[in-house]
Amino acid sequence: MKRFGVSLEDELLLELDRLVERHHFPNRSRAIRHLISRHSVREDWKANRIVSGCLVLVYDHHRPDIQNTLTSIQHRYHHLVLCSQHVHLDHSNCLETIVLKGKATEIRELADMLIAVKGVVHGDLVMSRC
Repeated sequence: MKRFGVSLEDELLLELDRLVERHHFPNRSRAIRHLISRHSVREDWKANRIVSGCLVLVYDHHRPDIQNTLTSIQHRYHHLVLCSQHVHLDHSNCLETIVLKGKATEIRELADMLIAVKGVVHGDLVMSRC
């Protein structure tokens, strides 16, 4: 662990302190580490490196053939899909989490295709590194 000094304008320091408070970081150092890590993950995704992520979908399972459509798309990208979990939220809605690993552009392509399926109420891709 190395220590170093950082100079920040008053407004930026205030924003950092708000971030620490809002996200319950124990200190400024932890918040800065989080921001650097988050930036690095985004750079990995921009550079089309091998990355990992989790796609969350909420959909109406009463929509005709939606489960078959979602499964069919995932099978076309089977090399990216590590696992998936299907949860019944209520009588009409299901939540599916899909854990992915592969080239960033392919994962984004798969996520966009799944989110665009008619009947998907919400979809979000959480990006991470391997």
